[in-house]
Amino acid sequence: MKAAYISYQQTKRFSKLMCDFLNENDKLAPFHTATPSLHNLQNQANLKKKDFSASKRAILYNAINAQYTGCTHTEQTEQNLRLLNTPNAVTITTGHQLSLMTGPLFFIYKIITTIKLCQELNDTKDGNHYLPVYWMATEDHDFEEIQSFQFEGKKIQWNRSAGGAVGKMDLTGLDAVLDLLETHLGTSQNATALKTMIEKSYRSSKTLTEATRKLVHELFGDYGLLIVDGDSPVLKALFVPAMKDDLLTQNCFKYVNNQIEQLQSDYDPSFKPQVNPREINLFYLEEEGRNRIVKGEDGFHLEGSERHFSTTSMLKELDKHPERFSPNVLLRPLYQETILPNICYIGGGGELAYWLELNTFFKAQKIPFPIILMRNSALLMEQKLAKKRDQLSISNDDLFLDRTALINKKIRQISNIDLDLSPLKQKLDEQFDYLEGLIKQTDASFEGTVRAQKVKQFKGIDQLEKRLLNAQKKKLADQVTRMSALHQALFPENGLQERQENFSVYFLALGLDLIPMLMKNFKPLSSEFTIITY
Repeated sequence: MKAAYISYQQTKRFSKLMCDFLNENDKLAPFHTATPSLHNLQNQANLKKKDFSASKRAILYNAINAQYTGCTHTEQTEQNLRLLNTPNAVTITTGHQLSLMTGPLFFIYKIITTIKLCQELNDTKDGNHYLPVYWMATEDHDFEEIQSFQFEGKKIQWNRSAGGAVGKMDLTGLDAVLDLLETHLGTSQNATALKTMIEKSYRSSKTLTEATRKLVHELFGDYGLLIVDGDSPVLKALFVPAMKDDLLTQNCFKYVNNQIEQLQSDYDPSFKPQVNPREINLFYLEEEGRNRIVKGEDGFHLEGSERHFSTTSMLKELDKHPERFSPNVLLRPLYQETILPNICYIGGGGELAYWLELNTFFKAQKIPFPIILMRNSALLMEQKLAKKRDQLSISNDDLFLDRTALINKKIRQISNIDLDLSPLKQKLDEQFDYLEGLIKQTDASFEGTVRAQKVKQFKGIDQLEKRLLNAQKKKLADQVTRMSALHQALFPENGLQERQENFSVYFLALGLDLIPMLMKNFKPLSSEFTIITY
């Protein structure tokens, strides 16, 4: 097993915004707290400890402890729970939806990055305790986004009706889906271990929240990961002032819109917000559904419902039943940072893009804005695939090319015919420059005709180059087939492996060595994409 690293920018698979963020573009500095580093994280820890009260810490500890009822603690989890209730403990958090069987690979990459960073900080022995947290998005209501996952190119899907918060869903019909998966897993030792995890989680739970907690605990309990469900009456009671502020003043709407405008004026005019704020960024949560709260002239109503609240009755409802109020994607970060002694949020590019819209809103709410960090990304490559890559003389950089671009580049390289017609274009360009000079000295009215002829000639050369390349591809069909097969194996459907495949594919190959392998090779603060050959 060995690892190689390339910059995110080299992969050409990540947005300009994320590349600028990772490259510490000065224009983005006003929109986040600090560059992720051990020193800055330690400073953030000292800041957050002063801001986080002992009473809030006790409420948090009791709430999380209660949520682990029915889930056997590991020694490491038990220790981190105890540490959470001490004044020098801070958290590093990642979050994700309750994706079936964890969904795409990047689900576990987020958690591993979080745990590894905590390990590195704890190794400094600076007097603080850094605890990894996975925040379950139990209140999300988009079942379609979590109901399926990919296994060896096959889509395995849980079909059922859904409404309201996905975390509260019972597991009706899931046994048949799990049975189907297990027929594909086979009977190897690693398959048996995975089936045991499924038995201890999905087959032994009543709700999707319970099942997800148990599965993630099976995978990461030995690393002391703390799993938090924000759908808690006692935790939401701590967030009542902020929810009341959103209902009455719409400050989130105002501050986030202003920050989006600042990003466009001070960073990049073409910046497009990842998430646009709403006037009210709360949902009303019931078993029947999760309805957006909409402000009207005479109070509030629930979108998609006949229910209406006066301002007074809505505020009374909030005080009496805070658990019925659910923050949306822009208000959830503030909720998280209100109830956790958190110093860093670890997420993917899309998540960090909307966190960059929130800094001034946090300042207005007097809540420290955490350091934000891009999760580790990885490409996992079996040794036999690495051998094929080497036989085809494909570099790691070239692997990340679009499939067509990769094949075209390699065919040009291995062909015994020079397919590059750019020298011909250069000569043609010189000839047209000469012709345009003549036109200016004789009759300028011919300029349009000459330009049109130039465009036509260049298009003709482009078409000829394309036909020559296609002809050479047919001659080298074996190499094209091998390159296509390799690229499909590593970049399913031309996309990043981590956004397509489920961890179970690699668990079958590596078993219990999968997580330690990733833990060993991930570098949370390196800003590099990891390529692991196993």
